[in-house]
Amino acid sequence: MNRFLVLLCSLCLPAAAPLLGFAQDRQEAHVAKLDPDGVQRVRLEGGGYFFKPGHIVIKVNVPVELLASREAGMVPHNLVIKAPEAGISVDEELAADGKKISFTATALGKYPFYCSKKLLFLASHRERGMHGVLEVVP
Repeated sequence: MNRFLVLLCSLCLPAAAPLLGFAQDRQEAHVAKLDPDGVQRVRLEGGGYFFKPGHIVIKVNVPVELLASREAGMVPHNLVIKAPEAGISVDEELAADGKKISFTATALGKYPFYCSKKLLFLASHRERGMHGVLEVVP
């Protein structure tokens, strides 16, 4: 009986964690580094229903290069940022070795990013906590 309860908790708690207030702290913002070549660069890792960092701050009208990767494993993840009003349209599969994703945000605001993957009959990765905020500042 104890093994059954441990198994049940290990399957249910990750999905329930955001609902119970145990989701990772997304309040600490990561400000993109402006390199000498004038490009803002950020490393973004996705995996086990998280994005790290979960809050990215970039400057408007300055090119951005995300080096986005996923942790090793069998579970596929992607990165979606749909903000046409800011000139951002990203929908890329993530790989363990990383992928460069480039764009330039043209409008101030806060835009959600997330993983759109979902297994049949289960909560989507986004619903399980795999989302964050891209904040565009002056």
